[in-house]
Amino acid sequence: MYRTMQQKQGQLQRTLTLRAAILLIISSVIGSGVYKKVAPMSEQLGAPEWVLAAWALAGLISLCGALSNAEIAGMLADAGGEYAYFRHIYGRFMAFLWGWTTFAVIKTGAIASIAYVFAQSLHALFPLPRLPEELEQIDLWGIFQPFDNGGVKGVTIALIVSLTFLNTRGLRGGAGLSTWISRLVLVSLLLLVIAGLMWGGGRWANLHTPATHAEVQPGWDFAFVKALFAALLAAFWAYEGWNTVGFLGAEIKDPNRNLPIALSVGMLLIMGVYVSVNLTYLYVLPIDRIIESFKSQNEIAAITVVRHFAGPLGAAVLSGIILITTLGCTNATILMPPRVYYAMARDGLFFSAAKRIHPHYHTPNAALWIQGLWACVLVLSGSFDQLTDMLIFAAFFFYGATALGVFILRYREPATLRPYRVWGYPLVPGLFVLFCAALVVITCFNHPREAAIGGMLMLTGVPFYLWWTYAK
Repeated sequence: MYRTMQQKQGQLQRTLTLRAAILLIISSVIGSGVYKKVAPMSEQLGAPEWVLAAWALAGLISLCGALSNAEIAGMLADAGGEYAYFRHIYGRFMAFLWGWTTFAVIKTGAIASIAYVFAQSLHALFPLPRLPEELEQIDLWGIFQPFDNGGVKGVTIALIVSLTFLNTRGLRGGAGLSTWISRLVLVSLLLLVIAGLMWGGGRWANLHTPATHAEVQPGWDFAFVKALFAALLAAFWAYEGWNTVGFLGAEIKDPNRNLPIALSVGMLLIMGVYVSVNLTYLYVLPIDRIIESFKSQNEIAAITVVRHFAGPLGAAVLSGIILITTLGCTNATILMPPRVYYAMARDGLFFSAAKRIHPHYHTPNAALWIQGLWACVLVLSGSFDQLTDMLIFAAFFFYGATALGVFILRYREPATLRPYRVWGYPLVPGLFVLFCAALVVITCFNHPREAAIGGMLMLTGVPFYLWWTYAK
């Protein structure tokens, strides 16, 4: 399996230009978060200046992580991706734990979250029905309300099932479609900024007016630090996907020069877009109005802002753009992870059905359906923000572990060829590892429910690992 993957990746070596790499980074990152996450961040921080600062800080931290991970990718890019990174650095169990968490939390949570925003955008165009009140109020163990907001969740599940079925039939998203969607998103966000600042009817005073009932005051006490980390947790969802650029390590021309430039330019452009768009949101509407959209389950902050100055037609156009964006993102997220589960099954570390390839369509059908059905269960477990907080908590545990691998391999394998060495070593990877540790710990205090569920889902893999390793 690894030899086959090496050959495929080797064919792509030195074919991606710097421009293509930057576009791939942008297309892999910009998604649903830029439209929605300003609302929970505003609720946490209560001050527009700090909301914008959190967006910039999350981008800088993500850049440190991307630069750190790129060194590992440059060394091991031909060995099969992150599953192979952890196997090489930490051994078989850590590789399994990453793959299992990818299945149990990270990628299935991402599928559920992105599809959820698709359903919310559809709801903004055509109000979806609700289930009977007695069903929506069913509570399991005081934690889950699986049928709450039933119409949106029903459409979310239907989208996941439909796209999973299409992918089992050999559906492949072409590079042209991905580029087209990325350009559409960038143009729409640029127009939103121009229209909002010129004709939005906002006030610059809104950017300096805190929320009326802010729960915390800016400062460096523990309460504010907790609030800042909670806001960063939300912002990181918008930056999620930067780790995929590590696969460019063996595919980009002159990686020692172009990879860090592509990462830096791509992430800085994304940061600029995010800060500009969120500045527009907070300029057009006071932060109190943004917070109100957070308290409404089916309200998307960007649509609230556009509806304010462009009316129902403008809101409908933006809802359509979000529908296209999230449809493409959901499909792309469904498509790739089953390859990891297939590799794990070939190693005897996943359900054996996942290694079956359809004889006609040549797709890992069983792996796709296992992933799709679990993603549907996660939809029933919580709301959009609960799902994204849970998966970011789990993801940053492994992001930090990969960055720590830079130090381990520098010590253990000093003579190994490194096409790219992380800028600012040891400061950049060291600070990123410390931040990841802090984020994981503080999330346990800020969002104990999401942290506990994410941690438990990670640990559910342990008995499976023991069974697949020792009981057969």
